[in-house]
Amino acid sequence: MAVEEIHAEMVSSVWKVLVAPGAEVAAGDTLVILESMKMEIPVLSERAGTIGELHVVEGEVLQEGDLIATVVPA
Repeated sequence: MAVEEIHAEMVSSVWKVLVAPGAEVAAGDTLVILESMKMEIPVLSERAGTIGELHVVEGEVLQEGDLIATVVPA
């Protein structure tokens, strides 16, 4: 299976990072929480696996389409 790439869906800032590279995640787990227009937006993994790379830090401003993380399938 291919590596899952998780991208920002809108301009937002990274409010909280909940995972680190190497962490095991299940489908539906929250990886990071973004903030946009005073709303908290959880970013979820679509499949189970291991966090391969994390491309964001708390406080960073993201543009639509920016890469947040990769998940290597279990």
